[in-house]
Amino acid sequence: MHKGLFEDCEGPIRGLRLPLNAWNALDRENITTLAQLVAIADQVERLPGIGVKTALAIRTELDRIALLDARSA
Repeated sequence: MHKGLFEDCEGPIRGLRLPLNAWNALDRENITTLAQLVAIADQVERLPGIGVKTALAIRTELDRIALLDARSA
């Protein structure tokens, strides 16, 4: 049975395509797994160092990998 990326995923986020300032902010907040990032995706712009554009980039990347996951199911 295929297990989707967003179903209990504890994997690292290091493979995501994100701008450097996003990586720096996520590192400062100790967000290291996809599950952690998905959990805060709707409020990610509240993190220090993440503005509107960076929040959009993060959400766009999460959407991209969700689409890839859906296609592989």
